[in-house]
Amino acid sequence: MPSSASPVAEAGRTLAADAAVGPLPQVLLVHGIWNGRAWLGPLAWRLRRDGFRVASFGYSTAFGGAEAALPRLQQRIQRLAQHGPVALVGHSLGGLIALQALRQAPQLPVTRVVCLGAPLAGSAVARTLLRRGLGVALGRSAALLQQGLGHWDGRAAVGMVAGSVALGLGNRIAALGPESDGTVALAETRVPGLHDHCLVRASHSGLLFSPLAARQAAAFLRQGRFAT
Repeated sequence: MPSSASPVAEAGRTLAADAAVGPLPQVLLVHGIWNGRAWLGPLAWRLRRDGFRVASFGYSTAFGGAEAALPRLQQRIQRLAQHGPVALVGHSLGGLIALQALRQAPQLPVTRVVCLGAPLAGSAVARTLLRRGLGVALGRSAALLQQGLGHWDGRAAVGMVAGSVALGLGNRIAALGPESDGTVALAETRVPGLHDHCLVRASHSGLLFSPLAARQAAAFLRQGRFAT
């Protein structure tokens, strides 16, 4: 009987199956807004200790923004892909930029993406800052942060690690509800098309330093699903 799945879904399953039996992917980390590559150090160290080859991608989060970062990220992925399979891990805005890069260039050979606290459904904090005339703090990343992606239908399997410790300035800026990491509401981390979703005890920034978040990221990069 012929399959009723879409060609994109079939391609995604093929990529995921190939990744499950092939070598570990090279992992490219993408930082969030107001951060730099140095913030990725603890996560990079833990993933390397778990056997992954890890690199990081730096960009100007406010002055350059997403549009300037996207072509550079796509080129970096293409260079890495010359040496084997590639996976991405993006924190906050970095997760949005990682998925937007793949949405614009679906031919890129990325098998899996782990998002750490990324507001894929759009950020209430970003929208509130814009309403208050403080959008300059978000710079050229404002549009992507406030709108999010809405859904994911790309080839790469995407997993979300969300935080549950509501410590952060976001709680003072916007009403995030009873469940958040202090900057991003739990509901903002969920969109249709995610392959898996898990919750760890960490704040938004704390996701980068959490041993459990790193272990869950490694599990998804290896298996396409989080540990139970």
